[in-house]
Amino acid sequence: MLPIRNTDDRWGMVTIALHWLTVLAVVGLCVVGFLMQELPSGKFKLDVYAVHKSFGLTVLGLTMLRLLWRLVAGAPRPEPMPRIQAFAATVSHGLLYVVLLAMPLSGWLYNSAAGFPLKWFGQFALPRLFTRDRDVAELAVEAHETLFLVLAALVTIHAAAALLHHYVFRDRTLQRMLPMAGPPPPRPGAAAPASTPADAVPASAPDRVATAPLDDAVGPPPAGS
Repeated sequence: MLPIRNTDDRWGMVTIALHWLTVLAVVGLCVVGFLMQELPSGKFKLDVYAVHKSFGLTVLGLTMLRLLWRLVAGAPRPEPMPRIQAFAATVSHGLLYVVLLAMPLSGWLYNSAAGFPLKWFGQFALPRLFTRDRDVAELAVEAHETLFLVLAALVTIHAAAALLHHYVFRDRTLQRMLPMAGPPPPRPGAAAPASTPADAVPASAPDRVATAPLDDAVGPPPAGS
């Protein structure tokens, strides 16, 4: 049973849920973002843009929740690794959080400066971050597109590093974020643990029986013989 809070040994249920919900939202952002570029102008395109904005706001909210929860619940001890790997992991995670916050904020800023309305899945309107300004809108959309490329690179590095830790370094970095995952694969050349049944006969037993003296095998002679 997964703990709700993070422990010294693994991530808890809340962190794992926030992590994978963020992954799904980012995937949705990427898919909708690519599709909406090629759509003809019309109501359907406006609806798709609205969904894209809502996914972006969802990522912003999930990231803020995850940071707040980490302050409350802490984090597991890192897996043993060289200092350079630990430093790279810290930097890449920090950059990933920054981009997950900055990218939706840049889209929100562009939406505000361009004068478009903003609603989260049509449920409620969000306030403008800036007054209508063409220069600010152009700067914001350029930042948004650049941050998308940075996010794609960081997500690729993040996923590759997790697989590297699981299949090459054979530690629990990936396993701790996958509630249904098994243990990491055994290290190359490591002997698989042998399971010996309690009633198994040792391999050397037949040799001992075959070479034992006859008197040992049949027992002592009857009295008086």
